[in-house]
Amino acid sequence: MTSQEQVEKPTRKRSLLFVFLPLILFMALAAVFAFQLASGRDESVIPSALIGKPAPNVSLPPVSGLNKDGASVPGLDPALFKGQVTLVNVFGSWCVPCRVEHPLLMQLSRDKRFRLTGLNYKDKTENVLGFLADLGNPYEAVGADLNGRSAIEWGVYGVPETFVVGKDGIVVHKHVGPLTEAAIRDELMPVIEAALKYK
Repeated sequence: MTSQEQVEKPTRKRSLLFVFLPLILFMALAAVFAFQLASGRDESVIPSALIGKPAPNVSLPPVSGLNKDGASVPGLDPALFKGQVTLVNVFGSWCVPCRVEHPLLMQLSRDKRFRLTGLNYKDKTENVLGFLADLGNPYEAVGADLNGRSAIEWGVYGVPETFVVGKDGIVVHKHVGPLTEAAIRDELMPVIEAALKYK
């Protein structure tokens, strides 16, 4: 074997590897995606460490100047959760999906079997006041989380998110993203109904 043949042989092996490497990587990725699809897991569902645990014991001050039916709207107090099913909706005036879900929150607020409260996330007072003046205020209480620390306690990934807290103060459900009619009908209301029956 000549020295030229000795040099060409490893070079051919290397070039074959570079030819097939993209195909091998593609096949590996396709196998991973196929496994994820076949598993049936919904990757949009983000688990919450709070489910089955008491709601965070974090009090938030009210949004200054926020009124409803002529009375000042109180801040968010964990004492509110005891004895009544409560929805905690994390929202911000700067959040476009919050505007999208807001008419549905207004509809939910008409059901007096549970309480709808808000956690206003990293917002300016004048902006949230304008937001709720324009779209309506569905909340019985709104806590101002100016620095976002309380949202961290709640395990918030993004805005909006909605939590269901049972009569015993235990978090029983978390919905990530804007509420839709289908999500309320198929996901949220069954959880609320079950929480209402719980003694």
